[in-house]
Amino acid sequence: MGEANSSTPKIEAPVPFNTRVFHWTDTRTKKITRPEDPYDYLQGFGNEHQSEFMPGVLPVGQNSPQLCAYGLYAEQTTGTSFAATRAASMRNFLYRRRPACVHGLIRKTNDNPTIEASFLNPDLKVHVIPSQVSWKPFIIPEKGGDAVDFTMGIHTLGGSGQPNIREGLAYHVFAINSSMANKAFVNIDGDFLIVAQEGHLDITTEFGHLYLQPSEICVVQQGLRFKVDIVDQYSPKGARGYIVETWGSKWELPELGPLGGYGLANSRDFLFPTADIDTSSTGGWSIVSKQGSKYYVTLQSHTPFDVVGWHGNYIPYKYDLTKFVYQNTVSVDHTDPCINTVLTAKSRDLQAPLCDFLIFGPRWDVAENTFRPPYFHRNCASEFLARIYGPEGTGGRSEVFAPGGASYEAGFTPHGAADQRTVGAMHAEMKAMRVGENQLTLMIESCRSLLFTDWALHDSGVLAGEDIPESMWDLIPDRFGKNEEAQAYLKSLGRV
Repeated sequence: MGEANSSTPKIEAPVPFNTRVFHWTDTRTKKITRPEDPYDYLQGFGNEHQSEFMPGVLPVGQNSPQLCAYGLYAEQTTGTSFAATRAASMRNFLYRRRPACVHGLIRKTNDNPTIEASFLNPDLKVHVIPSQVSWKPFIIPEKGGDAVDFTMGIHTLGGSGQPNIREGLAYHVFAINSSMANKAFVNIDGDFLIVAQEGHLDITTEFGHLYLQPSEICVVQQGLRFKVDIVDQYSPKGARGYIVETWGSKWELPELGPLGGYGLANSRDFLFPTADIDTSSTGGWSIVSKQGSKYYVTLQSHTPFDVVGWHGNYIPYKYDLTKFVYQNTVSVDHTDPCINTVLTAKSRDLQAPLCDFLIFGPRWDVAENTFRPPYFHRNCASEFLARIYGPEGTGGRSEVFAPGGASYEAGFTPHGAADQRTVGAMHAEMKAMRVGENQLTLMIESCRSLLFTDWALHDSGVLAGEDIPESMWDLIPDRFGKNEEAQAYLKSLGRV
């Protein structure tokens, strides 16, 4: 008996996940989630999924039986037109204790005054940024102060278009100090892509739970109910992050083209919740809906998270950015940033996406005979950058670029990095090196020119600068004017 016990392998307690790992595979874990995440998931972007909390919930061979199992009700949600092509069609069937239509009157409620949804000129509430701007870290309300949950902690920075014409997008930040007690939220306007930057979030959806940590993202689609709770154990300062809201367009994986079948964000690494009915909450619930920049509420006596089983492809999902498979040059030149696209949302112009969501994290750089930092450029797209973690003052377009803050460049604004690293790269030894270690930066590129809110430019209190100071470019002098060969040639032409 003693020998049998001595040969039994010892199971060690899980080590907390190192967010700053070079790549997920360095953890050597056999799990598909980090150790703090308590939930089970389904895998595969774009798949038809199904899940049931108890066996026999899902009907076989049909969607809407005359009587559903266990006395449940069948309910369909469509994310696209009924007549959409089969490839584009998005919908689901939920089997729940009470249909979602069982609720009280829908009435107006207190708005979140810092949410904006109209970016059509002329509008005195939104403003053009002609060049570059940056923000210090956005302020998280203190935990001991007034409660600010997700519905009231969203602050719009800027956007383009308007949701009632299903055209455009908006960029928001969220900063919260409390959970949503017996409250659900539903965005009638569009899809939310949520980026966690500070704190851990437990997001309850009608389909089950999504656990979100810094350097993870999730997407909750238009019309689906959810609630956001702070996991206090891992969120001593509260929670903060970024939201990209798209109107009239769905997030897709970018085409891989000559890369082949794999790379970038692999479809099998996107995780979908499993059915998990709420049996612990008591009392009434409020359902808050966002329509434009207005909030409406309806009350009901039961939990909205009463789904016992579901199937379909219109399902919230999450993705761990440490699993991204970077691609880059192995010969010369700096690759365009689109090679780091995680998700893309199409626009009506097939040659210009409404929005690309990109990341820049730890990776190798092996380019030979090349200026390795991003080249100086003018981009037809607008660029919004934010740092999820890492040091301050490097990697952005200004001297102020810190985790929890942001920077923005309007389309065709000349920009590039101006620091000692940039100057040094012109003379550095060309050897293989790791770049982007101990930091993770996101970039949102859009074909749209954005307009920005009063909150972004004034009321946030963290606007750091409306442009890069001219003195920053002293590191980039006119070298041509002092080049002897160039000046000799000009002299031979009589041009000096």
